[in-house]
Amino acid sequence: MDALQIFLLAIVQGLTEFLPISSSAHLILAPRLFDFADQGLAFDVAVHIGSLLAVVVYFRKEIGLMIRDFFHSLTGGEKTQHSQLAWMIIISTIPIVIIGKLFVELVATDLRSTLVIATTTIVFGLLLYWFDQRGKQTRDEFSINWRSALAIGLFQTLAIIPGTSRSGITITAGMMLGLTREAASRYSFLLSIPTISMSGILVTYDLTQQASPVDWQSLLYGAVLSFVAAYLCIKLFLRFIE
Repeated sequence: MDALQIFLLAIVQGLTEFLPISSSAHLILAPRLFDFADQGLAFDVAVHIGSLLAVVVYFRKEIGLMIRDFFHSLTGGEKTQHSQLAWMIIISTIPIVIIGKLFVELVATDLRSTLVIATTTIVFGLLLYWFDQRGKQTRDEFSINWRSALAIGLFQTLAIIPGTSRSGITITAGMMLGLTREAASRYSFLLSIPTISMSGILVTYDLTQQASPVDWQSLLYGAVLSFVAAYLCIKLFLRFIE
């Protein structure tokens, strides 16, 4: 990969990860638009890790409170809204762990087509629009119970299909359940942390086991550029919807 390809794909990932449009789909479409060779799954995961670090840095205070209160709740401490939110994030993550493992090979090969991306982009874009207009939008993220968390988690599994935005489909689910735009977005961003972390760990492990050389330098550059773009995107997007 040359410098231009690394730069463009990293910026595309950073800008699209937290907008309700599919970053994975754009990483498939961009090489076709610019006539690049497909960058492969390893680079896709590297730039997703850059986006992951951006959301961790942006929500560091909330994450710190969630971790602290979560462990307090495990040792018999008082339950708080932050420990409750941490438990709901865990519940929402369970479906993608199970379903993602079952269908990862299919997604990595057969579903990386322009037709699939076009179809899912249109269908789930319309669904997001519908619930944005018709949803009650009266609840915040701390009001989520285990049923709502599980429902959002099941919706998130649809994001393994290229063109289905992970943030878009979870924001849609949140507004369908009565969350405000802001609450649905914040929950979606926090939910991205365990989801991206697990996929990153698994693919990184696979890369270290393969015999062929890995261009770690390109992966590092991509992750750093994606971090910068994603951080700016989160900040501007949340300001916009508020």
